[in-house]
Amino acid sequence: MQFQTIKRAGLASALALSLTTAGCANMSDTDRRVGTGIGIGAVTGALISGNPGGTAVGAALGGAGGWLYDRNQKRHYYYDSRGRRVYR
Repeated sequence: MQFQTIKRAGLASALALSLTTAGCANMSDTDRRVGTGIGIGAVTGALISGNPGGTAVGAALGGAGGWLYDRNQKRHYYYDSRGRRVYR
């Protein structure tokens, strides 16, 4: 019984991740990193807890982690006067 719940939550999370990452071509780096964090967090939360609450908490923590990762990455570069990314 518990395995079926985990399987359904994992399948729903994987479907949501595939649907949200389908249009990543026009997204900024921040959007992609936060979205990836949300997807990974949701799947991990679903696999660990097996209930929708754990999936939501995992998605929230993953999104926060993706945002923090993005902020850290942006410390390592800046844009010059021509709009090109320059790494420090």
